[in-house]
Amino acid sequence: MIRGLIFDCDGTLADTMPLHWKAWQAVCQRHGVRFEEERFYAWGGIGSIQIFQTLKDEQGLDIDPVALSKEKEESFFPFARDVQPIEPVMRIVREHKGQVPMAVATGGKRRNCEAVLGGLGVLAWFDAVVTSEDVENQKPAPDIFLQAAERIGIPPEECRGYEDTDLGIQAVRAAGMDAVDIRNLLGTAT
Repeated sequence: MIRGLIFDCDGTLADTMPLHWKAWQAVCQRHGVRFEEERFYAWGGIGSIQIFQTLKDEQGLDIDPVALSKEKEESFFPFARDVQPIEPVMRIVREHKGQVPMAVATGGKRRNCEAVLGGLGVLAWFDAVVTSEDVENQKPAPDIFLQAAERIGIPPEECRGYEDTDLGIQAVRAAGMDAVDIRNLLGTAT
């Protein structure tokens, strides 16, 4: 029995990924970091510090992953007001608003997530927002979904998690939750 719903933000609730890609491009170009668009989408849900650390190690760069992560998040923030909802998922949120405990579990930063959800007018609909800043281990580890379930007071096995990436789906399943790949709702599954 499903008693709680947990949603990823970027690419699941909100069509932010193309805007995040613009922010990534700007920062990577400024600092001489190679990061291909295909890889960006494949790594959806992984925190930016971890991505910068991996790119640093692979490319032998002299960069500070923490500083570049902050710069990337700052580069994204002006785009937050331009974000559009992913309507099939928002329909689910609207149908369950006030009926079922709901949370957001995002690999993004709190400031950007809350700006996006606030801009869409749905931030208050969620009982909890858990971000990469709230857990030690990022997706595909289950930590962020387990924390979200705990904050809404529902056992993980009684929650359904909504995600748009393979790594996110792995995290939902590792948390013991029912997983919904929203790419199937959108007809974009591969």
